[in-house]
Amino acid sequence: MRAARFHEYGGAESLVIEQAPEPHPGLGEIRVRVAAASVNPIDWKLRAGALRQLLPLELPAIPGRDAAGVVDEVGDGVQGVSIGDRVFGLGGVTGATAELVVLSAWAHAPDMWNDEQAAGAGLASVTAMRGLNALGSLAGRTLLVEGAAGGVGSTAVEIAVAQGATVIGTASERNHEFLSSLGAVPITYGPGLAQRLSALAPHGVDIVLDTAASGSLDDLVAITGDPTRVATVADHAGGQRLGTHVVNAENDSTLLSAAAELGRQGRYTPRIEQTYPLERIAHAHAHAERGRTRGKIVICV
Repeated sequence: MRAARFHEYGGAESLVIEQAPEPHPGLGEIRVRVAAASVNPIDWKLRAGALRQLLPLELPAIPGRDAAGVVDEVGDGVQGVSIGDRVFGLGGVTGATAELVVLSAWAHAPDMWNDEQAAGAGLASVTAMRGLNALGSLAGRTLLVEGAAGGVGSTAVEIAVAQGATVIGTASERNHEFLSSLGAVPITYGPGLAQRLSALAPHGVDIVLDTAASGSLDDLVAITGDPTRVATVADHAGGQRLGTHVVNAENDSTLLSAAAELGRQGRYTPRIEQTYPLERIAHAHAHAERGRTRGKIVICV
């Protein structure tokens, strides 16, 4: 099969398109013929070697954790999905940016999502949902999402709005109109946030979800007055230091199915900033590494 791989840790230019061995599903897994795969921060951090102590890779490695496509092989013990079904989901920390990928968590893709949208939903939805779930019930509460225009942030905004929260989202001014289209009240991030919030939310902010790792976690805790009313999916060291909820993504088919159901209801549509063909994956990684994206970056396989 054709795949993107890197043979050594390094920059985006280390990615090459070449033939790689086909994977096969094990117990409780499925194999998908990939239509599209998304680019997440963990992908370029792994490729660059920034996580080699925590997550050492066997090289060469195929980047990518989530993908969408059509099931073409089903492992033992799998129920509820058949060859030919269109799904999206998550595999290991690598392996998705290829013609074939093995998934251990998945859901049927809503008909109204195209392949790129389905590919963008996997890691973003489970990360956002786990972060929101850590904060308890959202209905009737005011939620601040730090980094609301990014892949996880924009997903969290839509899901929180669907669950009845009033959402205020931080972003650069160029993304304010985008946040408004998601149902959030936009606000500029950075110094002075607490003062700007006092005008938008005179009764205060109930809970905060940090998706940005922008160094603002101390300020976010101060805004709520209670670290247990803050969850971070991005600044684990800061969250542990301050006592906030610290959330990791997990391969959870239940959360993926919940995201898909919101999609079918028209209450969650994965937002895609830009798509790249497989041959331009180096450009996609470089784009992701620059940050400040509006939604997800997706590779069309």
